[in-house]
Amino acid sequence: MRIRSCAISDVGRKRQKNEDSYLISDELSLFVVADGMGGHAGGEYASRIAITTIEEMMKTRDPNLGGEQVIQKAIQDAGQKIIAKAEEDRALKGMGTTVICLHLENKKGIIAHVGDSRGYIFRDGVLEQLTDDHSLVNEQVKSGLITAEEAKTHQFKNIITRSVGVTPEVEVDISSRKLKAGDSFLLCSDGLSNLVEMSEMEGKLREREPVLAAKAMVDLANKRGGDDNITLVLVEVLEV
Repeated sequence: MRIRSCAISDVGRKRQKNEDSYLISDELSLFVVADGMGGHAGGEYASRIAITTIEEMMKTRDPNLGGEQVIQKAIQDAGQKIIAKAEEDRALKGMGTTVICLHLENKKGIIAHVGDSRGYIFRDGVLEQLTDDHSLVNEQVKSGLITAEEAKTHQFKNIITRSVGVTPEVEVDISSRKLKAGDSFLLCSDGLSNLVEMSEMEGKLREREPVLAAKAMVDLANKRGGDDNITLVLVEVLEV
């Protein structure tokens, strides 16, 4: 398999610091975006703990375990480490993070996620969302209480229903997709997806090389206010 990746993480226009973290490792075929939240500097701590825990567990993985099992355990372990850190330092109480993780192995892409950071696949010129937001407004949309359009501007649109590091146990959503040459995966925090429509992301990916497409998406989110940190990772599958 031959892959190529790039990433951008931008503080945006409204925040003083960037609480997002990301990992791109072509060597491990591992790519992660984590959007931290809570406490004095807590979000930054939480997202960084998640990234480093997942990376370390993939580096030292038991070869008898499948990628799905390793990633699931890594995310759960990250949650326990975040809780332990918050108990050490009360200023960090309440911190947590979203996680969106992609691992490529055995000619498939494994996607694992908790929270409202998203994963997409761009195949044959079409962008498809692979994850389902763990958020209050998404639950209301699925229940028919509000429309998808109303969810975009809802006063509670930033409330997530599942995160890493807030409770001792966390349910991790895992799925996989068989790879084909030419696929691209997009992972992003909600600082991008809240301000840039999926159709617009698709247009950028069609029109530009990946690095330029990534920059154009971040620029568009900032142009529309940049009210959160904006992080995205793009992974191209050149050969399977």
